[in-house]
Amino acid sequence: MPIFEYICQECNHRFEAIVQGATVPACPSCKATKLQKQWSAFAVGGTSPWVSSSGSGPCGTCGDPRGPGACSMN
Repeated sequence: MPIFEYICQECNHRFEAIVQGATVPACPSCKATKLQKQWSAFAVGGTSPWVSSSGSGPCGTCGDPRGPGACSMN
């Protein structure tokens, strides 16, 4: 069963959820289903020819697609 990371578009709560098949997850904070799936930090680790060290692309620390410095980990 895959674990996905989401940001709730209603309350901005960031969370992980185990999703089976066509199951639609809900935010554990506000129960909204309008969610944005995020890159998994596990999937983003390492080097990639598509992500340069100049800051374009996902954050190398947490995988935030907004780029380096967009999360609280930097």
